[in-house]
Amino acid sequence: MSVRAILQLMSDGEFHSGEALGELLGVSRTAVWKHLQKLEAYGIPLESVKGRGYCVPGGLQLLDAAQIQGALAPAANSCLRELDIHESVDSTNALAMARASTGAAGGYVCLAEHQSRGRGRRGRPWVSPFAQSVYLSVVAEFSGGAAALEGLSLAVGVALVRALNTLGAEQVLLKWPNDLVCGDRKLAGILLEMAGDPAGQCQVVVGVGLNMALSSAGAEAIDQPWVDLQQLVPGVSRNALVAELLNQLLPLLAEFESKGFGAYREEWERSHAYADKPVRLVIGNTEVAGIALGVAANGALRLLVGGEEQEFHGGEISLRPAGG
Repeated sequence: MSVRAILQLMSDGEFHSGEALGELLGVSRTAVWKHLQKLEAYGIPLESVKGRGYCVPGGLQLLDAAQIQGALAPAANSCLRELDIHESVDSTNALAMARASTGAAGGYVCLAEHQSRGRGRRGRPWVSPFAQSVYLSVVAEFSGGAAALEGLSLAVGVALVRALNTLGAEQVLLKWPNDLVCGDRKLAGILLEMAGDPAGQCQVVVGVGLNMALSSAGAEAIDQPWVDLQQLVPGVSRNALVAELLNQLLPLLAEFESKGFGAYREEWERSHAYADKPVRLVIGNTEVAGIALGVAANGALRLLVGGEEQEFHGGEISLRPAGG
């Protein structure tokens, strides 16, 4: 019996007795108990009531490959080479990077219900509770090396905003260089990693972590203000969300090298969270204060500092509102 089998039975949020679960799965009650312990190890809350059995309060929205692929638009479906869904991984980006390092992996999409070592920008951990968010990595191929990737993380942000707008979350904004926010609360983050030739044929892994419906226990370890999609647009399913993300992301990645960031720059600036607002950049032990103007054609942040415009590129830079 796989953990997936018991997850599917428990996903309805109803009570199931150990005996009934054993009969449905064709295993002993002892085997059922061992698998229920695995669910608890994933951080899935289990409620037990004598005489009624066990339940997952509120149920679970599990990822389903058939539902996701069935909701893909033709343009996205033509770009999809493989949809790979896992229960638990260290990191979807790590798995996708391993695939990318073999070459010819464009169109590979990796999803997981849970990450034990989810990563964000600058090596920060990404809190990844089971089935409460979207953990997605896509491999794209480019022939022009690192030079062809200028502004890619910002363009990916545009794709995510498009998807969320389609689902009704119209209040989502972009924070340079790779976050999606609502107010000052973080909804999603983007992480890009490259394999292959920096000057030629290369593969890029585009990782997306998006808060879907976090429980109070699942969000305990998050060390910054956050928001999830459930708060913005109640009732959106994870599978519908993943499908719409791929509908926007896969075609954009396929055409980015020929179009460049310039094709998305204006759209990015329309969703700029700090447009014309005072901000501060934290660069190591140094801080730079100024007014956020927008972004350059290469994706650099344009900042008005002491009456002069300056450009700042990504890397070990943190952008924050003035006084924040």
